[in-house]
Amino acid sequence: MTFRLSLIIKLALVLVLVLPACSAAETFVVPTERPTATATATGTPTRQPGTDITPTPLPTRLPLTPTGGPSPTPLFGQPVVVAVQPTASRTPNPNAPRIEYFTTDVLSVVPGDTVRLLWAARGADTAAVYRLDAAGNRTQLWNVGPDGQLSVQTSRRDRVQIEFVLSIGEGINRVEQLLIVPLACPDTWFFSPSPAPCPVGPAAETAIIEQPFERGRMIYIASSNRVYALFNDGIAPAWFSIDNRYDPAIHPESEENFQPPPGFYQPIGILGFVWRGNDRVRNRLGLALDLESSYQGVVQAAPNGGAETFYVSSADGTVLELLPEGDVWQIITPS
Repeated sequence: MTFRLSLIIKLALVLVLVLPACSAAETFVVPTERPTATATATGTPTRQPGTDITPTPLPTRLPLTPTGGPSPTPLFGQPVVVAVQPTASRTPNPNAPRIEYFTTDVLSVVPGDTVRLLWAARGADTAAVYRLDAAGNRTQLWNVGPDGQLSVQTSRRDRVQIEFVLSIGEGINRVEQLLIVPLACPDTWFFSPSPAPCPVGPAAETAIIEQPFERGRMIYIASSNRVYALFNDGIAPAWFSIDNRYDPAIHPESEENFQPPPGFYQPIGILGFVWRGNDRVRNRLGLALDLESSYQGVVQAAPNGGAETFYVSSADGTVLELLPEGDVWQIITPS
Protein backbone atom coordinates (compact mmCIF):
# COMPACT_ATOMS: atom_id res chain seq x y z
CA MET A 1 0.00 0.00 0.00
CA THR A 2 2.84 2.35 0.92
CA PHE A 3 4.62 1.41 -2.35
CA ARG A 4 1.60 2.24 -4.51
CA LEU A 5 1.13 5.61 -2.83
CA SER A 6 4.75 6.47 -3.37
CA LEU A 7 4.47 5.56 -7.13
CA ILE A 8 1.41 7.75 -7.63
CA ILE A 9 3.13 10.72 -5.98
CA LYS A 10 6.15 10.32 -8.32
CA LEU A 11 3.97 10.22 -11.45
CA ALA A 12 2.13 13.34 -10.39
CA LEU A 13 5.38 15.19 -9.98
CA VAL A 14 6.50 14.18 -13.50
CA LEU A 15 3.27 15.49 -15.03
CA VAL A 16 3.64 18.79 -13.23
CA LEU A 17 7.10 19.22 -14.73
CA VAL A 18 6.18 18.17 -18.31
CA LEU A 19 2.95 20.14 -18.87
CA PRO A 20 4.45 23.61 -18.52
CA ALA A 21 7.15 22.70 -21.04
CA CYS A 22 4.58 21.61 -23.63
CA SER A 23 2.47 24.76 -23.22
CA ALA A 24 5.50 26.89 -23.93
CA ALA A 25 6.33 25.10 -27.18
CA GLU A 26 2.85 24.60 -28.75
CA THR A 27 -0.40 26.54 -29.11
CA PHE A 28 -3.50 24.49 -28.94
CA VAL A 29 -6.16 25.39 -31.63
CA VAL A 30 -9.72 24.63 -30.91
CA PRO A 31 -11.27 23.20 -34.19
CA THR A 32 -14.43 24.80 -35.54
CA GLU A 33 -17.06 23.38 -37.92
CA ARG A 34 -16.16 23.09 -41.66
CA PRO A 35 -18.02 25.75 -43.67
CA THR A 36 -20.58 24.49 -46.18
CA ALA A 37 -19.62 25.07 -49.89
CA THR A 38 -22.03 27.36 -51.73
CA ALA A 39 -22.78 26.31 -55.39
CA THR A 40 -21.99 29.03 -57.94
CA ALA A 41 -23.72 28.96 -61.36
CA THR A 42 -21.34 28.65 -64.34
CA GLY A 43 -22.35 30.46 -67.56
CA THR A 44 -22.78 28.51 -70.81
CA PRO A 45 -20.18 29.54 -73.44
CA THR A 46 -21.46 31.18 -76.62
CA ARG A 47 -21.57 28.75 -79.63
CA GLN A 48 -19.06 29.69 -82.31
CA PRO A 49 -19.91 28.91 -86.00
CA GLY A 50 -17.85 26.13 -87.43
CA THR A 51 -16.02 25.37 -84.20
CA ASP A 52 -18.78 24.32 -81.82
CA ILE A 53 -21.20 22.24 -83.85
CA THR A 54 -23.62 19.87 -82.26
CA PRO A 55 -22.31 16.43 -83.20
CA THR A 56 -24.49 14.39 -85.54
CA PRO A 57 -25.28 10.99 -84.15
CA LEU A 58 -23.54 8.18 -86.02
CA PRO A 59 -25.83 6.00 -88.18
CA THR A 60 -26.58 2.61 -86.89
CA ARG A 61 -24.34 0.05 -88.60
CA LEU A 62 -26.43 -2.44 -90.53
CA PRO A 63 -25.50 -6.06 -90.34
CA LEU A 64 -23.37 -7.18 -93.30
CA THR A 65 -25.11 -9.43 -95.77
CA PRO A 66 -22.96 -11.69 -97.96
CA THR A 67 -23.29 -11.09 -101.75
CA GLY A 68 -22.45 -13.10 -104.77
CA GLY A 69 -19.32 -11.07 -105.58
CA PRO A 70 -15.73 -12.28 -105.34
CA SER A 71 -14.36 -13.08 -101.91
CA PRO A 72 -11.42 -10.99 -100.67
CA THR A 73 -7.99 -12.52 -100.94
CA PRO A 74 -6.60 -13.44 -97.52
CA LEU A 75 -3.34 -11.84 -96.41
CA PHE A 76 -1.78 -15.15 -95.52
CA GLY A 77 -2.19 -18.37 -97.44
CA GLN A 78 -4.80 -19.39 -99.97
CA PRO A 79 -8.52 -19.51 -99.35
CA VAL A 80 -9.93 -22.84 -98.43
CA VAL A 81 -12.08 -24.15 -101.22
CA VAL A 82 -14.93 -26.37 -100.22
CA ALA A 83 -15.40 -29.06 -102.81
CA VAL A 84 -18.94 -29.61 -104.00
CA GLN A 85 -19.88 -33.18 -104.43
CA PRO A 86 -20.73 -33.80 -108.09
CA THR A 87 -24.17 -34.98 -109.00
CA ALA A 88 -24.19 -38.60 -109.92
CA SER A 89 -24.21 -38.91 -113.75
CA ARG A 90 -26.71 -41.03 -115.59
CA THR A 91 -25.50 -44.51 -116.33
CA PRO A 92 -24.74 -44.82 -120.07
CA ASN A 93 -27.28 -46.83 -121.99
CA PRO A 94 -25.47 -49.72 -123.65
CA ASN A 95 -28.25 -49.83 -126.25
CA ALA A 96 -27.99 -46.11 -127.17
CA PRO A 97 -27.26 -45.37 -130.84
CA ARG A 98 -23.59 -44.99 -131.72
CA ILE A 99 -21.57 -44.56 -134.89
CA GLU A 100 -18.78 -47.08 -135.35
CA TYR A 101 -17.18 -45.23 -138.28
CA PHE A 102 -17.99 -42.77 -141.09
CA THR A 103 -15.28 -42.44 -143.73
CA THR A 104 -14.32 -42.72 -147.39
CA ASP A 105 -11.95 -44.99 -149.25
CA VAL A 106 -9.75 -42.21 -150.71
CA LEU A 107 -7.57 -39.48 -149.22
CA SER A 108 -8.80 -36.80 -151.63
CA VAL A 109 -11.13 -36.42 -154.59
CA VAL A 110 -10.67 -34.62 -157.89
CA PRO A 111 -13.60 -32.22 -158.48
CA GLY A 112 -16.04 -33.86 -160.86
CA ASP A 113 -15.19 -37.40 -159.74
CA THR A 114 -17.31 -39.69 -157.57
CA VAL A 115 -16.60 -40.11 -153.86
CA ARG A 116 -17.72 -43.24 -151.98
CA LEU A 117 -18.86 -42.88 -148.36
CA LEU A 118 -18.68 -45.82 -145.91
CA TRP A 119 -20.28 -46.08 -142.46
CA ALA A 120 -21.50 -48.44 -139.74
CA ALA A 121 -23.82 -47.65 -136.81
CA ARG A 122 -25.35 -49.54 -133.89
CA GLY A 123 -28.57 -49.07 -131.93
CA ALA A 124 -30.52 -47.55 -134.85
CA ASP A 125 -32.68 -49.00 -137.62
CA THR A 126 -32.19 -46.13 -140.09
CA ALA A 127 -29.72 -43.34 -140.78
CA ALA A 128 -29.42 -40.22 -142.91
CA VAL A 129 -26.51 -38.73 -144.83
CA TYR A 130 -26.48 -34.99 -145.48
CA ARG A 131 -24.23 -32.99 -147.78
CA LEU A 132 -23.26 -29.50 -146.59
CA ASP A 133 -22.66 -26.45 -148.75
CA ALA A 134 -19.85 -23.93 -148.23
CA ALA A 135 -21.89 -22.15 -145.53
CA GLY A 136 -22.52 -25.37 -143.57
CA ASN A 137 -26.17 -25.73 -144.63
CA ARG A 138 -27.60 -29.18 -145.31
CA THR A 139 -28.48 -29.19 -149.01
CA GLN A 140 -28.79 -32.87 -149.96
CA LEU A 141 -30.29 -35.81 -148.05
CA TRP A 142 -30.00 -39.57 -148.48
CA ASN A 143 -32.07 -41.88 -146.25
CA VAL A 144 -29.92 -44.96 -145.72
CA GLY A 145 -29.55 -47.96 -143.48
CA PRO A 146 -27.40 -48.14 -140.33
CA ASP A 147 -24.64 -49.87 -142.30
CA GLY A 148 -23.70 -49.28 -145.91
CA GLN A 149 -22.01 -47.17 -148.54
CA LEU A 150 -23.02 -44.33 -150.83
CA SER A 151 -21.45 -42.92 -154.02
CA VAL A 152 -21.79 -39.15 -154.48
CA GLN A 153 -20.96 -37.25 -157.65
CA THR A 154 -18.95 -34.09 -157.02
CA SER A 155 -19.09 -30.95 -159.14
CA ARG A 156 -16.34 -29.78 -161.46
CA ARG A 157 -16.53 -26.40 -159.66
CA ASP A 158 -16.16 -27.83 -156.14
CA ARG A 159 -13.05 -26.53 -154.43
CA VAL A 160 -10.94 -27.13 -151.30
CA GLN A 161 -13.20 -29.71 -149.61
CA ILE A 162 -16.66 -31.24 -149.44
CA GLU A 163 -18.48 -32.08 -146.18
CA PHE A 164 -21.02 -34.73 -145.16
CA VAL A 165 -22.90 -35.53 -141.94
CA LEU A 166 -24.11 -38.97 -140.84
CA SER A 167 -27.09 -38.81 -138.47
CA ILE A 168 -28.69 -41.67 -136.48
CA GLY A 169 -31.24 -41.85 -133.66
CA GLU A 170 -33.93 -39.39 -132.61
CA GLY A 171 -34.31 -36.65 -129.98
CA ILE A 172 -31.87 -36.84 -127.11
CA ASN A 173 -30.54 -40.10 -128.54
CA ARG A 174 -29.55 -38.48 -131.86
CA VAL A 175 -25.89 -38.99 -132.78
CA GLU A 176 -24.16 -37.25 -135.69
CA GLN A 177 -20.66 -37.28 -137.17
CA LEU A 178 -19.02 -34.91 -139.66
CA LEU A 179 -16.85 -36.13 -142.54
CA ILE A 180 -14.60 -33.73 -144.47
CA VAL A 181 -13.20 -34.93 -147.79
CA PRO A 182 -10.29 -32.87 -149.20
CA LEU A 183 -10.44 -31.97 -152.88
CA ALA A 184 -7.43 -32.08 -155.17
CA CYS A 185 -6.79 -29.05 -157.40
CA PRO A 186 -7.36 -30.19 -160.97
CA ASP A 187 -6.19 -27.01 -162.71
CA THR A 188 -3.03 -24.92 -162.90
CA TRP A 189 -2.64 -21.16 -163.22
CA PHE A 190 -1.57 -19.61 -166.52
CA PHE A 191 1.00 -17.39 -164.78
CA SER A 192 3.56 -17.56 -161.98
CA PRO A 193 3.85 -16.73 -159.12
CA SER A 194 0.29 -17.94 -158.87
CA PRO A 195 -2.42 -17.17 -156.30
CA ALA A 196 -2.77 -19.50 -153.32
CA PRO A 197 -6.36 -20.70 -154.02
CA CYS A 198 -7.07 -23.37 -156.54
CA PRO A 199 -8.53 -21.76 -159.68
CA VAL A 200 -12.23 -22.12 -160.34
CA GLY A 201 -11.46 -23.71 -163.69
CA PRO A 202 -8.77 -24.07 -166.32
CA ALA A 203 -7.31 -21.04 -168.06
CA ALA A 204 -9.39 -20.06 -171.08
CA GLU A 205 -8.15 -18.34 -174.21
CA THR A 206 -10.25 -15.50 -175.55
CA ALA A 207 -10.06 -12.48 -177.85
CA ILE A 208 -9.25 -9.28 -175.94
CA ILE A 209 -9.26 -5.59 -176.85
CA GLU A 210 -7.34 -3.25 -174.55
CA GLN A 211 -6.68 0.51 -174.60
CA PRO A 212 -4.86 2.79 -172.12
CA PHE A 213 -6.39 6.09 -170.96
CA GLU A 214 -5.28 9.11 -168.97
CA ARG A 215 -6.67 7.71 -165.72
CA GLY A 216 -6.99 3.98 -166.32
CA ARG A 217 -7.73 1.52 -169.08
CA MET A 218 -10.56 -0.30 -170.88
CA ILE A 219 -10.65 -4.00 -171.74
CA TYR A 220 -13.11 -6.01 -173.78
CA ILE A 221 -13.33 -9.78 -173.04
CA ALA A 222 -14.93 -11.65 -175.91
CA SER A 223 -15.67 -14.84 -173.91
CA SER A 224 -17.98 -12.91 -171.55
CA ASN A 225 -18.89 -10.18 -174.10
CA ARG A 226 -18.29 -7.51 -171.48
CA VAL A 227 -16.31 -4.29 -171.32
CA TYR A 228 -14.26 -3.58 -168.18
CA ALA A 229 -13.42 -0.01 -167.15
CA LEU A 230 -10.45 0.13 -164.76
CA PHE A 231 -9.82 3.45 -162.99
CA ASN A 232 -6.72 4.72 -161.20
CA ASP A 233 -8.20 8.02 -159.97
CA GLY A 234 -8.63 6.77 -156.37
CA ILE A 235 -12.44 6.94 -156.50
CA ALA A 236 -14.67 3.96 -155.69
CA PRO A 237 -15.49 1.70 -157.33
CA ALA A 238 -12.04 0.97 -158.69
CA TRP A 239 -13.53 -0.91 -161.63
CA PHE A 240 -16.83 -2.12 -163.07
CA SER A 241 -18.01 -3.97 -166.16
CA ILE A 242 -20.71 -3.29 -168.74
CA ASP A 243 -22.43 -5.57 -171.24
CA ASN A 244 -21.31 -5.02 -174.80
CA ARG A 245 -24.20 -3.59 -176.85
CA TYR A 246 -22.21 -2.31 -179.78
CA ASP A 247 -23.62 -3.32 -183.20
CA PRO A 248 -21.44 -2.19 -186.08
CA ALA A 249 -24.43 -2.48 -188.42
CA ILE A 250 -26.31 0.34 -186.70
CA HIS A 251 -23.75 2.15 -184.49
CA PRO A 252 -21.01 4.41 -185.88
CA GLU A 253 -17.45 3.38 -185.17
CA SER A 254 -16.54 6.83 -183.82
CA GLU A 255 -17.73 10.42 -183.43
CA GLU A 256 -16.62 12.20 -186.58
CA ASN A 257 -17.12 15.68 -185.15
CA PHE A 258 -14.78 15.04 -182.19
CA GLN A 259 -11.12 15.82 -182.71
CA PRO A 260 -8.91 14.97 -179.69
CA PRO A 261 -5.92 17.17 -178.87
CA PRO A 262 -2.52 16.15 -180.29
CA GLY A 263 -1.08 13.12 -178.54
CA PHE A 264 -4.54 11.77 -177.55
CA TYR A 265 -6.95 9.42 -179.27
CA GLN A 266 -10.68 8.85 -179.50
CA PRO A 267 -11.64 5.24 -178.68
CA ILE A 268 -13.54 3.48 -181.45
CA GLY A 269 -15.68 0.40 -181.99
CA ILE A 270 -16.75 -1.55 -178.89
CA LEU A 271 -14.65 0.50 -176.45
CA GLY A 272 -15.60 3.78 -178.13
CA PHE A 273 -19.30 2.96 -177.96
CA VAL A 274 -19.11 2.56 -174.14
CA TRP A 275 -16.81 5.59 -173.76
CA ARG A 276 -19.14 7.88 -175.71
CA GLY A 277 -22.36 6.59 -174.19
CA ASN A 278 -21.35 6.45 -170.49
CA ASP A 279 -20.56 9.82 -168.91
CA ARG A 280 -19.04 8.25 -165.81
CA VAL A 281 -16.63 6.14 -167.86
CA ARG A 282 -15.64 9.06 -170.08
CA ASN A 283 -15.19 11.58 -167.25
CA ARG A 284 -13.20 9.26 -165.01
CA LEU A 285 -10.94 7.78 -167.71
CA GLY A 286 -10.28 10.90 -169.82
CA LEU A 287 -8.84 10.56 -173.31
CA ALA A 288 -7.07 7.53 -174.77
CA LEU A 289 -3.28 7.65 -174.67
CA ASP A 290 -2.77 5.18 -177.54
CA LEU A 291 -4.65 3.15 -180.09
CA GLU A 292 -6.40 -0.02 -178.94
CA SER A 293 -4.64 -3.39 -179.05
CA SER A 294 -6.39 -6.59 -180.14
CA TYR A 295 -4.80 -9.90 -179.14
CA GLN A 296 -5.53 -13.47 -178.08
CA GLY A 297 -5.32 -13.50 -174.31
CA VAL A 298 -6.10 -15.71 -171.31
CA VAL A 299 -8.58 -15.36 -168.45
CA GLN A 300 -8.96 -17.34 -165.22
CA ALA A 301 -10.71 -16.94 -161.86
CA ALA A 302 -10.16 -17.91 -158.21
CA PRO A 303 -12.79 -18.34 -155.48
CA ASN A 304 -12.98 -15.41 -153.06
CA GLY A 305 -15.64 -15.98 -150.40
CA GLY A 306 -18.93 -16.20 -152.22
CA ALA A 307 -17.52 -14.36 -155.26
CA GLU A 308 -14.53 -14.67 -157.58
CA THR A 309 -11.30 -12.80 -158.26
CA PHE A 310 -10.77 -12.34 -162.01
CA TYR A 311 -7.40 -12.55 -163.80
CA VAL A 312 -6.77 -11.46 -167.40
CA SER A 313 -3.57 -11.28 -169.44
CA SER A 314 -2.67 -7.76 -170.59
CA ALA A 315 -1.23 -6.64 -173.93
CA ASP A 316 2.07 -5.66 -172.27
CA GLY A 317 2.66 -9.17 -170.83
CA THR A 318 1.46 -8.41 -167.32
CA VAL A 319 -1.62 -9.89 -165.61
CA LEU A 320 -4.50 -7.77 -164.34
CA GLU A 321 -6.14 -8.87 -161.07
CA LEU A 322 -9.71 -7.66 -160.42
CA LEU A 323 -11.02 -8.28 -156.90
CA PRO A 324 -14.76 -8.82 -156.32
CA GLU A 325 -17.29 -5.98 -156.01
CA GLY A 326 -15.05 -3.53 -157.86
CA ASP A 327 -12.97 -2.93 -154.75
CA VAL A 328 -9.44 -3.10 -156.15
CA TRP A 329 -7.56 -3.91 -159.31
CA GLN A 330 -3.81 -4.27 -159.66
CA ILE A 331 -1.08 -5.28 -162.08
CA ILE A 332 0.82 -8.54 -161.51
CA THR A 333 4.16 -9.02 -163.22
CA PRO A 334 4.76 -12.72 -163.98
CA SER A 335 8.19 -14.15 -163.29
